[in-house]
Amino acid sequence: MNRNSRQPKKKNEVQPEYDFTHAVRGKYLKRFPRDVVMVTLAPDVASAFPDAEAVNTALRVLLKAAKKAAPSSAKRTSQAA
Repeated sequence: MNRNSRQPKKKNEVQPEYDFTHAVRGKYLKRFPRDVVMVTLAPDVASAFPDAEAVNTALRVLLKAAKKAAPSSAKRTSQAA
């Protein structure tokens, strides 16, 4: 018995009012480089940044601060033990 025969067949999940006859798969795909990761920001966070570059700058500052903080906290932990 194959795997597909055990599962009940699904009905057409697309509602009749949706018309995809002129849809184009991947229409905007080429706009983004392959290594871009898309995330959704909460509205309150998004309102603090005017554009994607501002978000990237803030995240780079945060990463730099975290890297500086990590070695010093590791030293304190090893000295306490």
